[in-house]
Amino acid sequence: MEQKHKPVVIWLFTGVVLVATLVIIGGITRLTQSGLSMVEWKLIMGSIPPLNDAQWQETFEKYKQFPEYSIVNYAFTLGEFKSIFWWEYVHRMLGRLTGLVFIIPFTIFVMQNRVDRQMLKKLLFILLLGAFQGFLGWFMVKSGLVKDPHVSHLRLAAHLITAFIVIGFILWTIFSIIKPTRYPKVDNKLGWIIKSGFSLLILQIIYGAFMAGLKAGLYYNTWPMMGDVWLPTEVLNSITREGLSAFSNNITLVQFIHRTLAFVVAGFIIWAWFQTKNNKIFHNSGQFSFQNISLYTATIFLLIILVIQLILGITTLLFKVPVMLGVLHQFGALVLFGGYVFIVHYVYHSGDSTY
Repeated sequence: MEQKHKPVVIWLFTGVVLVATLVIIGGITRLTQSGLSMVEWKLIMGSIPPLNDAQWQETFEKYKQFPEYSIVNYAFTLGEFKSIFWWEYVHRMLGRLTGLVFIIPFTIFVMQNRVDRQMLKKLLFILLLGAFQGFLGWFMVKSGLVKDPHVSHLRLAAHLITAFIVIGFILWTIFSIIKPTRYPKVDNKLGWIIKSGFSLLILQIIYGAFMAGLKAGLYYNTWPMMGDVWLPTEVLNSITREGLSAFSNNITLVQFIHRTLAFVVAGFIIWAWFQTKNNKIFHNSGQFSFQNISLYTATIFLLIILVIQLILGITTLLFKVPVMLGVLHQFGALVLFGGYVFIVHYVYHSGDSTY
């Protein structure tokens, strides 16, 4: 890594931390049902919270005009309203701070010629993704400010997966800057295993968002069976009754897929680990450093996170999604995804010392 790129890498890592924190606070906002507490979207003036009793009362009165209050929280006191308002407020303010943290240093680095043309394209794409992510956040909230005071689980999934894409693309850019002299060549079979597992992990994350949006974790709170059966009749009946829409809208089918995919993804990670374990070229050689992490070491890391994530997922389901476990499970998905990005980056650039 060139010395002039070091501040860029630190900046990008800061961006990863901020976006990941946004995902976590977004999860808390969802689990505490705070996401619809701010009914207005003001980019500048919306940065200032209520500062006195009169302003709090005015904000509360605006909230009362929307269905979530009249249908769900009609007994709310002003104090209870404040408790949900602050989570959404922090979430939005952190989003704006994240935008500034990306835009201001980006401008400075371009002016300092720390960014070449190829890197500039990547950074501009990251900025566009971040802006789109902000739009999706409001688009999601808007879906709940209607007769049915619940955000669309499809929009929630789009909002969440875009955040993961932002994190993934930033990490990909970082790995391309902090690169080793070369990665050992990955054969087609192992490459297929890793890329297929990554695709399934993305699908699993999307179904995790469906689970959250549909509140599907509040049903079938048993494991390993769903209730007293392995395959509820509703799984097949929903497909017959609803067609393809059942795969994204039916609570039973969504939970069944999310449960099943977890172990399919696990199988691919274990398979990748086994393939690297038996091939010495994917083990560490020489001094260990971040630039020299082996594929075998990376798969061991994934295995550890995988076990933790499976335990968290099962426990979260058994205890009907308490806030702490739900947030930890979401954080585990972020870590697992980040580790997998490194492995996929390794595959795409294996045997290449010039990328």
